Amino acid sequence: MSMDTDETPKAGGPGRLYAAIGLAMALLLIGTGAYMWFSGGTPAGITVGGPFALQNGDGKPVSDKDFRGKYMLVYFGYTYCPDVCPTTLNAVADAMDKLGPKADRIRPLFITVDPKRDSPAVVKQFAAAFGPRMEGLTGSVEQIATVAKEYRVYYAEHRTGPGPDDYTMDHSSVLYLMGPDGRFIAPIRADMAADQMAASLAKLVS
Repeated sequence: MSMDTDETPKAGGPGRLYAAIGLAMALLLIGTGAYMWFSGGTPAGITVGGPFALQNGDGKPVSDKDFRGKYMLVYFGYTYCPDVCPTTLNAVADAMDKLGPKADRIRPLFITVDPKRDSPAVVKQFAAAFGPRMEGLTGSVEQIATVAKEYRVYYAEHRTGPGPDDYTMDHSSVLYLMGPDGRFIAPIRADMAADQMAASLAKLVS
């Protein structure tokens, strides 16, 4: 599991030191889980995914039940993300194109971790840049916290200045493949090339 972080803490000052230690511990904990996932399954006793209630790009309520019968390929990020999120979603879009008929069984979902800035209209425009299959979802701060917790997603606001919009979002970066019944199937590495991603999905989607 990779981490999208837009600034590396620099030496100088206890605040930066504590921030670096906290991020390192989060990386260690998340990375341990990711290693176990990618090495042969979810750690015993840990569930991934669950019911959610969010909003789509038109501001209409959307829940996990709306995608029953389809595989969900879920990615958490934010629209102001400078590189990791667009790169990952471009790979997803290209992988869908390479999957052939199996792509019709998969619904790629982008769920923001920055609901304060990512309104329904914003996530709609952002998701549309990655093709008609991609759907962007947002919600209240509480709704996003709930779904992120269910999917074991790490995210944190990283302040860059005094203004209300002077921040970036640090977050874990992994794709979650959920089955037609809504249950977690497998993580998909977010740093895969489109060909590799398509090959991995083809093995998991019936």
